[in-house]
Amino acid sequence: MNKKLKVNFINTVLMLIILTVSFGISIFLLDVLVISEHVTTVFVFAVFLVSLITEGYLYGILATVISILVINYAFTDPFFGMDFTAPENILSAVIMLIVSLLTGTLTTKLKKWDKLKAESEREQMRANLLRAVSHDLRTPLTTIYGSSSLILDNYDKLDETRKKQMVSGIKEDSEWLIRMVENLLSVTRIDSGNVKLIKTPTVLEELIDSVILKFKKHHADQTVELDIPDEMIMIPMDAILIEQVLINILENVIYHAKGFSVMKLRVFVIDGKAIFEVKDNGCGIDDERLEHIFDGYIGRETNSFDSNKRNAGIGLSVCATIIKAHGGKITAENSKGGGATFRFSLAIEENVNE
Repeated sequence: MNKKLKVNFINTVLMLIILTVSFGISIFLLDVLVISEHVTTVFVFAVFLVSLITEGYLYGILATVISILVINYAFTDPFFGMDFTAPENILSAVIMLIVSLLTGTLTTKLKKWDKLKAESEREQMRANLLRAVSHDLRTPLTTIYGSSSLILDNYDKLDETRKKQMVSGIKEDSEWLIRMVENLLSVTRIDSGNVKLIKTPTVLEELIDSVILKFKKHHADQTVELDIPDEMIMIPMDAILIEQVLINILENVIYHAKGFSVMKLRVFVIDGKAIFEVKDNGCGIDDERLEHIFDGYIGRETNSFDSNKRNAGIGLSVCATIIKAHGGKITAENSKGGGATFRFSLAIEENVNE
């Protein structure tokens, strides 16, 4: 069933349910409470609900026509017969039609406004990402250019140790640029909406092992304290993208948590969700940066970078996009005892309705 047919089916079912409930309430008012004057009000409210929760004008108008026929046939004298000349029937029809059209117009405008707002937010996200990327590219490219030029211009004057150090720096910055490009490609691929995530059940312990192995390749001397459940936990996910999220967050600690000595990666389960936490005991996150930390915003720290400290904008924007695409939520906060805590959640069981 394609998306349009699915939406039409849902709208039809919702309309029929609302009208059926309204018919039942009207029977109750008429037979049990012996109240007939509020039957029309019940169906007017039903038309309002249908117009409010369905797409466009069609289902509100259909609900109006059906309601008029039901009221005329079952709740208006002569019962079980049609009389479209009675003033009260004509008035009811006009009121329902007006309610339907006004509600449909209002909801259509609200949905358009929501769409425009979402598009505006996406454009802002793209602008922030572009700003973050241009800033993040500048430092490693400047280092690579400067080191390579110095080696070429002074090759015979430099000793082997110095040349090796400079080449190692070029290699390190090149590797970082590759990872940043991978981040950018990931966020672009997901944000385009053209690629649907393929989630496969992944063993938590295997995921964490892979993350630590890849993290250690670039940060061999850094210890990550682990706290994960002993039992086997399966989580539906795109494992490569979730690995990318965890590595980005861990590297964010390396680059930005000044003075940290402890880095912890904890995973626990609550209410059918796996909660991932990365904590450190560093300097914490500036309030200005914390407010925009997942949208690529570059705050006051822009002007205070050295060659080894990169802006977290692009990496954390990628994290937010990936987790959102998985149906999860990601947050960042300063810990009470000092340092920062990054946290995101993933559902353990796949939603059968997806």
